[in-house]
Amino acid sequence: MAIETARGTIDVSKSNSINLLHSKAVGLAGVLFLAVTGAAPMSAMLGNVPFAAGYGIGKYTPAAFLMATIVLTIFSIGYAAMASRVSSVGGFYSFISQGLGREVGMSAGIGSLACYSLFEASLTGLFAFFGNLWLSQHFGINVPWIVLALAMIVVIAALAYRDVKVSARLLGIALILEVIMLVIFSLGVIFAHGGTNFSGDSLNVFKVFTPVAEQTVGTVAIPAGAAAVGIFMAFWSWVGFEMAPNYAEESRDPKRIIPQSLLISVIGLGLFYTFVSWCAVAAYPTEADMVAKAFSDGVNFFLTPIQSFVGGWGYQLMSLLILTSSFACGMAFHNTASRYLYSLAREGVLPQAIAETHDHHKSPHKASALQSVLAAVWVLLYGLAYGFDDPSGQAWLGVYTLFAVLGTGLLLVLQAVVSLAIYMWFKKNGGGSMLTTVIAPLISLVVQLVLVYTLVANLATLGGTNGFARSIPYVGLAILIVGLIWGFVLKSANPKAYENIGHMVNEG
Repeated sequence: MAIETARGTIDVSKSNSINLLHSKAVGLAGVLFLAVTGAAPMSAMLGNVPFAAGYGIGKYTPAAFLMATIVLTIFSIGYAAMASRVSSVGGFYSFISQGLGREVGMSAGIGSLACYSLFEASLTGLFAFFGNLWLSQHFGINVPWIVLALAMIVVIAALAYRDVKVSARLLGIALILEVIMLVIFSLGVIFAHGGTNFSGDSLNVFKVFTPVAEQTVGTVAIPAGAAAVGIFMAFWSWVGFEMAPNYAEESRDPKRIIPQSLLISVIGLGLFYTFVSWCAVAAYPTEADMVAKAFSDGVNFFLTPIQSFVGGWGYQLMSLLILTSSFACGMAFHNTASRYLYSLAREGVLPQAIAETHDHHKSPHKASALQSVLAAVWVLLYGLAYGFDDPSGQAWLGVYTLFAVLGTGLLLVLQAVVSLAIYMWFKKNGGGSMLTTVIAPLISLVVQLVLVYTLVANLATLGGTNGFARSIPYVGLAILIVGLIWGFVLKSANPKAYENIGHMVNEG
């Protein structure tokens, strides 16, 4: 049986009856690869920067990435402090349960599961869009986007069935290739223009609320942008770094490695994203040309400059790497969603059969299979509602963008709640400094709530006339309410499972 600790948590490492994940399987580099690949630098840049620049804030897009770096670093200070004290595969779910109570924790558990399940589905849209484009350009065939999306889910399921080390190695290779390619792109821009197109004003974080003005550039009529689009796309680019605590039970020294990986990833990604996006907006002769390209031909926003400044081989390689990047990103989200399912099942909140681990690989193979089904259901439901014949409108603007908006909105709410939970946990348990346990969490709480409001207030711009876009706040709220109600039901219907909610840790 599991052993209850002094803090009321249950140490599963002392149990003989609980299926455990592969302990001490990955070190700092492995955790970084697993988490940072979820942020997917190539997908973030090629998928999000054009939206931010063309529909949002134009040349101030790099400033949005810089602002996001500052905000998420503040969030990570408290988050890392909590991770240094609590090691659990449950991540947000565990932290919130222990800081704010089991009912709120149950809401966070269902919300977190929905986030990462949606994120895997979202990335199938990006993969399917660019996959359709690549196959059409090279082989002259038009493969329906739904076929490519479902194929991605199936291949991810097969890979995630194995040891977490396999995922870490594959994602590590993908991450390294992405970074190298984006550095080549950036250097191509720098050497082509000799630095003359770069403006320090593009890094002014006080101008991130300056939207693109309505204008006509040549034959392209550009409507007024919305600052919220630029800000949202910047924050969406980071989604993934916060997954590091979900690998605590599989890392070699979680109380040291997980906090380190959080701070390294958020600051490293921030500086890299800011630099690459700065190079991207400087790749065009004028701001008007840049905004027109981002608005009317976002698919080629990076591809056209790299072909001009680096050559055809750069174009071909970047076109291929956006496919591997979106695939790797989807796989990283799949792994995290699987671990939330595993955590919920291990604690008796879901059927415990889902928490069974593979005899040889020690992977959460049943939770992984269930997540594959969930991702396929999300994608199929959208396709059945809106069609399967338009890769641009349905796969990229639909599945990729709208699922990302819903998932990121939920994630921002959860990051706000976990900030409050961190403050409350340290208030009850002590330890840490004023900066890490009070100032940083409370600043993060306020900023994240402002971001949630900004996102909801600008859904019309982000989602256009799509009916699903208008329902996003209600869907997100419903998911959180279902989790909250579930927590109260378990309190009376299954007291044992209720006591376990978010309180199983691994101190081994």
